[in-house]
Parts: sequence; structure tokens; C-alpha cells
Amino acid sequence: MEAASHHLTRVISHGMGADPVISDWPALTSAEVARVLHHYPEAGKPLRLEWHSPRPFSAACVMHTDAGEIIVKRHHVRVRDIAALGEEHRFVAHLHARGLPVGTAMQTEDGATALADEHWTYEVFPLAPGVDLYRDAMSWTPFSSGAHAWSAGRMLARLHIASEGYDAPARAARPLISSFTIFSQEDAVRPLQAYIEQRPAIADYLRERPWRGEVAQHLLPFHAQLKPYLDELAPLWTHNDWHASNLLWSDATPQAQAHTVLDFGLSDRTCALHDLATAIERNIVEWLAIPHRADQLIHLDLLDAMLDGYASLLPLNARRLHALAALLPLVHAEFALAELDYFHGITQSEQNASLAYDTYFLGHAAWFNTREGQRLLDHLRRRADALEK
Repeated sequence: MEAASHHLTRVISHGMGADPVISDWPALTSAEVARVLHHYPEAGKPLRLEWHSPRPFSAACVMHTDAGEIIVKRHHVRVRDIAALGEEHRFVAHLHARGLPVGTAMQTEDGATALADEHWTYEVFPLAPGVDLYRDAMSWTPFSSGAHAWSAGRMLARLHIASEGYDAPARAARPLISSFTIFSQEDAVRPLQAYIEQRPAIADYLRERPWRGEVAQHLLPFHAQLKPYLDELAPLWTHNDWHASNLLWSDATPQAQAHTVLDFGLSDRTCALHDLATAIERNIVEWLAIPHRADQLIHLDLLDAMLDGYASLLPLNARRLHALAALLPLVHAEFALAELDYFHGITQSEQNASLAYDTYFLGHAAWFNTREGQRLLDHLRRRADALEK
């Protein structure tokens, strides 16, 4: 298969901050998509390319074919190879078999769910049913209504129920995967050292940083608060990127219900509360507004709605809510390191590598010691205390 050019038209992408940036990856072209779809007998004949995704870590588009609308997604092979996509697709297939509405990958003429050439790895999906209400929403932007938050919480609980019984091991060390292998341990320092040693790009970046002291200052105090709950966090394969933009919706109204779950690129074996904490981190805190204001950064009404939706299927007792509050300041940490691996080792963007380490890995944890951060954690604790009365 002919390799895609590295000099194709680029698209405006969501970056690490609030401002749009030029994408790291060349945009898919009609000719390239046609070459890919040639290997997918059910995809149909390409007619016109309709839309480029603004998501930053890969290139994706919607192609209209004579069989319907198709999504084609392209990754650099160092980010996702065939084996990595297979990990995701097998999990999605399990969820689909358990009745969760997910977008499942199409198969090539050889029965594979991914395709590779010299530089790139491709996956192809039929356009899933539902309205893409948050197509242009940045990460860390809130739900637009309480009904959306409630429905997203309930759908997350459905995913956790469907995930039960999926016993694949945790994923291999790869960029851009949201794992839970460091702070899930009694002694976080040793697994953190192992995590770094398994990823040479991170080790190189941290060589001149006093990272042990920074971790001890910003992260280990929160880990001490999490330790009493570690034995209660049962391993479970999870989504790990639960944002409104990764859901399709029943309609375009404020009362719309979550209809289809998308994008399992960050999925891995973590635990249910890790996934729920990620949903809070992604949808409830306006991280991108922090440079502009110090308060009114959190949406407690949306938090309560999402937790209520989740608890409508999987009850959250006081103990689990206290554990959730303890986990929340740490839930971002391993993905921030995975982003550091990507930016320093693959795209070689020192600006983004610094954002991943200083602003996200250290800065998000430090924010939970601010007034707004404590207000969020106190709200979860008060919700737990109310259940104990």
C-alpha cells in the first residue's frame, strides 16, 4: 500500500490550550481514503470527503460513500500500531456483545480491523447513529445541560456493567493511554520509576528535572489520602476519556440522551472509580479558564447530575464517594505522563511537553489545593456524609 505523504494539507486542530493550532498530522485526502477503503469491501465506493476531525493526536475524516457515511482514522505507527488497535477493538467488541451502543470497527477483506503501511495505521468505522452535539467542543468544557450530564453518567454505568467479565491484561507501555499503574500501589514511587524506565522519552525529559521532589510535593500527599481505599478498587477495563464529545446524542435538544459511545483510544484496565473520576476531570472543571479567572471554574450542578445518572444503575455509597474524592486529584497523572511521552518522544514539541509535565502532571494536582479545588473535593465529601446520616 502506498504510504501517505507527510506534506499533505494540514487542518486546524484542538491544541493543549484554548487556542486552535495547526495539526501535528497531515490531513487525510480523498485519494488516500479511497486507497484505504479499497481494502474494506463493506465500505462502498468513495464519493466525497465531508469533514476533518479537529482532534489533535490522529487524523480522521468522514467520507460519504455509496454505502453510507464512513469514518476513517489514521495514526502514526509509533502512536498506534496494529497490535495497539487490536487491544481497543477487542474491548469494544466485548461491549457490543453485551449490548452497549458503541461504534465497532469495520473489517478488511482479510478479516482484520486495522490496516497498516510504512508510516501509518488505519481504522474504519461506519458512521454511528446519533447527533454529534459536541463535535467542536474542546476537552475540559462542560456539559451544556443537566440532562446531558445525567444521561452521560448513566451511560458510563452501563459501560461498567458491560465491561464486567472482560479479563484482558492491561495494555503494553504505549503513548497516549490513560492507565492506573502508579498510584494504584501502596508505594507509588517504585512503580513511577518503572513507568519512566519503560518510556525512554520520559526518562530523557526528566533527566535534568528534580522530579522526585516535585512528585513528593504535589502528588504523594494525595496518594496518602487514597491509600486506605486501594484494596477496594477492583480492576476493570474502562473508557478513560469520558467527555461529552465522545458521545453521540439522541437529538439536538437540552434534554437529549446519550445514544452511542465513541473513541476507545485511551481505554485500559483501570477501575470504575478511575473512569468516573476521569469523567469529572473532563467535564466538570474548566481547566482552560484558569489563566483568566480563579473561581467559578467548577460546575457542581452538572457533577451532581452526572453522579445521579451513574447511581441510577450503580449505586455510590458513602465509602465509594470518599474514595472518589481521594482519587480525583491523581486521576489525570498517568495520562499526563503519556502525553509527555508523545510530545517529547514523537512530535518533539518542547512547548507541549512542558505543558504536559508542568501544567497537567504537576499543575492539575496542585490546583486541588486551591480554594476551587478544595470546594470540589468538599462537595464530594459532603455528598458522602449525607448518605451516612
